[in-house]
Amino acid sequence: MQANFLDTPFPPPAPPEGDITGPHRFFNRELSWLGFNWRVLSEAENDRVPLMERLRFLSISATNLDEFYTVRVAGLRELAQAGTAAPAVDGLTPAEQLRLIDDDARALMDRQQEVFRSLTAQMEAEGIHLLTRDEVQESDMPFLARRFMAQVFPVVSPLAIDPAHPFPFIPNEGLALAVELERKQDRRPLRVLLPVPGQIDRFVRLEEAEGETRQRYLPLEELLLLHIEVMFPGHKMRGHCAFRVLRDSDLEVEEEAEDLVREFEVALKRRRRGEVVRMKISAGAPRALKAMIMEELPIQEAEVIDVEGVIGIADLTELVNDARPELLWPPFTPRIPERVQDHDGDMFAAIRQKDMLLHHPYETFDSVIRFLQQAARDPDVVAIKQTLYRTSRNSPIVEALCEAAEDGKSVTALVELKARFDEAANIRQSRRLERAGAHVVYGFTQLKTHAKISLVVRREGDRLVTYSHWGTGNYHPITARIYTDLSLFTCDEGLGRDAAKVFNYVGGYAEPQGLENISLSPLGMKETLIDLIEAEASHARAGRPAQIWAKMNALIEPEVIDALYAASQAGVEVDLVIRGICGLRPGIEGLSERIRVKSIIGRFLEHSRIVCFGGGRGLPSARARVFFSSADWMGRNLNRRVESLVEVLNPTVRAQIMDQIMAANLADVAQSWVMRPDGTFVRAEQPEDGRAFSCHRFFMQNPSLSGRGSAGADDVPKLTHSHD
Repeated sequence: MQANFLDTPFPPPAPPEGDITGPHRFFNRELSWLGFNWRVLSEAENDRVPLMERLRFLSISATNLDEFYTVRVAGLRELAQAGTAAPAVDGLTPAEQLRLIDDDARALMDRQQEVFRSLTAQMEAEGIHLLTRDEVQESDMPFLARRFMAQVFPVVSPLAIDPAHPFPFIPNEGLALAVELERKQDRRPLRVLLPVPGQIDRFVRLEEAEGETRQRYLPLEELLLLHIEVMFPGHKMRGHCAFRVLRDSDLEVEEEAEDLVREFEVALKRRRRGEVVRMKISAGAPRALKAMIMEELPIQEAEVIDVEGVIGIADLTELVNDARPELLWPPFTPRIPERVQDHDGDMFAAIRQKDMLLHHPYETFDSVIRFLQQAARDPDVVAIKQTLYRTSRNSPIVEALCEAAEDGKSVTALVELKARFDEAANIRQSRRLERAGAHVVYGFTQLKTHAKISLVVRREGDRLVTYSHWGTGNYHPITARIYTDLSLFTCDEGLGRDAAKVFNYVGGYAEPQGLENISLSPLGMKETLIDLIEAEASHARAGRPAQIWAKMNALIEPEVIDALYAASQAGVEVDLVIRGICGLRPGIEGLSERIRVKSIIGRFLEHSRIVCFGGGRGLPSARARVFFSSADWMGRNLNRRVESLVEVLNPTVRAQIMDQIMAANLADVAQSWVMRPDGTFVRAEQPEDGRAFSCHRFFMQNPSLSGRGSAGADDVPKLTHSHD
């Protein structure tokens, strides 16, 4: 299918199947997510991707699937067990969804093992070997014995299982060995459990002779089995199996908790003990051992996956290292905006000159860190306000905020405790900020604060100037290397006032009035989007050019989807770049014939949220309305989170988003998948000469319009680069 949405016409629509006025007009959220993870796994089979990066994609697909089970499947399971038969918007009940998920997910897990076998064969051809204990050479045994006694034996906790030693608790994502032993003296049987320590590396690299370039790894569970008689002297092994459990990991927090931090600390402990929702176990496990494990957990047969291969594919990312750089993506160094360099790194001077939009990771996230570090050390800065949804363990941003607070500046940090799977880290960060003297607020108990905003107030002469940063991604220096996101730096007074009102809202429950350049959820962003979509439909009905370009991670909000359907039927051309979940069915006659959807999966994780409206002039246009946002078009983002939708007023920034970022995403062929009316995606048709346009390569090779400074924009192309 054609993936170049920028230069190709809309394809002929497909005839409708089923009632397009009823639930069938939506595609199921969970099955759409599984389809996304199939696309991730396909990159592990893509010969154009370097070998060890393909192993990374395989690991990512497994990590994604684990989280899907611990949250989404766990939630559906609770509904089904409670007897809830209410259907989702697509008409499927929880029980029906679980059956479809199970079929698709089992096929996906089988495919993961096939891909793993293929990749290990290719890795062996490159001198990278993943061994079993039977493949270990005699000359390796002294090294492995030393490694076991020094780094594993002190950590591992072998546990007998008998009436005096009940079955131990296995935490979420916990991997363990169950072993049947026999005492040599009298053949007395003994069952033991060996939890595989998650605190040390899963794969042990064996020693090689000097000058040897090969890499050999032994899984930790194989090392444990190799030394079973060291842990249980006088016994021999009669049988064993490995198993790994996933538990319900959704948090439940009392709405009226007096101390939100303490309540979350308790909830995190409950998460560790959530019910088991899936178990993987070695295929061919001894029947008695398997039955005992299932009874003790407890878990039903339908939730057990027999694995012929490696258990815990997510851990394979450990093998992706820089020892063989030729098997990784070529190195890429993010650009420093020329305007920042013109001002010798002075972020405030660069922003005062003109609004500046950075496109991460192509422009360095270090500029965001520099902005806050400079604010912390600048004696003229009087106040800093910052949202923190996710950030790194040793965050330089938290460090800067602490430094500012210790220096006597007014520092307010809004820490979102409900950032899924980062709750514990965020609690640690909040405690650290409080010790430094910062004002730490946690927003709302019923709403997540997902907006990405920094605000710095600086004394300049006899007035206070507000500098603000608005982003689509988290303040996380590590993920910013691979997530594509937008960062707008501005000293626009209207955006400064808007930022201050948002902080007053989340910190003091003061509902903002008179927002100037932004829309906020849950206070009207959805209505704003629907109004903008309907305005574009009005242009179409009046015979004027009507187009919408949008890019996001997920689209499932029913009212927004229905607005897009209505716009298509009015004549609006709608091009969507949706990385993950999409509940809209494109290209159906009488419903969505003027809607196209594509997904881009490649070296970088598409994460920015953008929407452009032609306003009766088509796209791109100097008169178009251009927005970027922290929010996907999902019910949770538009109804149950504090999110921002920022309108771009600066002409250069607007052109950068339309003519570069959106245009390149729409023109991409190399990394694109096109959605069909039935909800499935197919990889884009690749040209025979292999010269497929890649938006990621375009952005890596070409400077952005914004932030050019004295370098000027004469050398900034729109859509030209060297082809793959």
